[in-house]
Amino acid sequence: MVARQREKLLKVARELVPNATSEDIRNPQDFSELLNDPLFNYEDGLLVGLLSAQAALRTSAPIS
Repeated sequence: MVARQREKLLKVARELVPNATSEDIRNPQDFSELLNDPLFNYEDGLLVGLLSAQAALRTSAPIS
């Protein structure tokens, strides 16, 4: 799910900034087009939520 959301976010970013890279979507403040776009921010929020859930699951797993 995380990988798919990253792909989707990059696709949205490239509609706004054609040469956007995966690094660019981690630093959207460098591009006003990304920072001010509601769809980009929504998709970015979904990715952050997925990453947070993934981190929570990893830290709660018992260590054997």
